[in-house]
Amino acid sequence: MIHTITIPPDAQMAPLMRAYADALAARRRQTMLGLALVALALALACLGADVDIFVFWDKLGNFTSYFYRLSKLDTGAFVWTDPTEWYWGLQRWLRQLGETLLMAYLGTASGFVGGFVLCFLCSRNLVRSGAVRWVVRRYLEICRTVPDIVFALIFVVAFGLGPLPGVLAIAIHTTGALGKLFSEVVESIDMKPVEGIAASGGNWFERIRFAVLPQVLSNFTSYGLLRFEVNVRGATVLGFVGAGGIGEELITAIRKFYYSDVSAILLLVMVCVMAIDLLSERVRHRLLALEGGRA
Repeated sequence: MIHTITIPPDAQMAPLMRAYADALAARRRQTMLGLALVALALALACLGADVDIFVFWDKLGNFTSYFYRLSKLDTGAFVWTDPTEWYWGLQRWLRQLGETLLMAYLGTASGFVGGFVLCFLCSRNLVRSGAVRWVVRRYLEICRTVPDIVFALIFVVAFGLGPLPGVLAIAIHTTGALGKLFSEVVESIDMKPVEGIAASGGNWFERIRFAVLPQVLSNFTSYGLLRFEVNVRGATVLGFVGAGGIGEELITAIRKFYYSDVSAILLLVMVCVMAIDLLSERVRHRLLALEGGRA
């Protein structure tokens, strides 16, 4: 069977083509207007923040030359030509990196527990009291709004130098971040299992245990692993203010212009974060596969 295409006469096509051209021109005008507004906003932001593009361009060479200096030993040779000299402090750095990992782990675990407990209290579909939800949400906002490095500075003054201030700072900030993410997951669940347990006489805790957790636990674990990756990097920075870990060694090397030490420590941290990222990705995929198999 042969299908034929009927082309309307020019008298009918002309208005359609004009309408199409007008719509295309309007879309182009909207795009150009949007780009102009973005450019204007960037210009105003640069003026407000006192950002000078010309100074940035003039000083860009200092930025690139710093990375070149990171690739050189004190002898002038490239770092990869003498790995023994480059990683002369490997044993101490690995010990400090392990301390950073433990800080991130303890802080993430504590924040996970805090976010896990509080997320149910600020979920609209589980708590009817608006006052309770408001108080818990404001508390979580405070926890995640104040930067963890500010918490670390406060705890260093209170408890002294060492890993404890870093763990506490990470735990508080993680509680706020994960609490918000967890509550959003809880609010998007299927409420039919919850209603079924409630209809059979189950109390609030039983509804969460048997109806909510099975739906959200894999997402909670995924978010927790992602937050652990973030906290490993954050724990490194917290060492800058005396909160323990390899960050203390890194800031010392930066301040004393030990370029090869800076590059060695940065490479250790990057490899560690990459390994954690690969491991977390495998765990998340395994969880998703298990969840798909149950479905």
